[in-house]
Amino acid sequence: MGMINISIRTNEEVKKSAEELFESLGMNMTTAVNVFLRQAIRVNGLPFTITADMPNKTTLAAFAEGERLLQDKRSKGYSSIEDLRAALDE
Repeated sequence: MGMINISIRTNEEVKKSAEELFESLGMNMTTAVNVFLRQAIRVNGLPFTITADMPNKTTLAAFAEGERLLQDKRSKGYSSIEDLRAALDE
């Protein structure tokens, strides 16, 4: 079977980091891309799980605080941005 060229575009830093990684694994970019393509064909999909980034500790703490405020009957709520701004000006 004949070989063909594939062109891809990527960020220069991504390319450099990938080349360093693949070199440490004993392969070049071409070999790594071919490994990826063959594995994708073998599993009939992406050969890894795609997930959303997990929030960091600060964001998780803010979510938890928001939930606590929603459940706290003593917590003041605002039905409009104008009411919130007025309360902040007090």
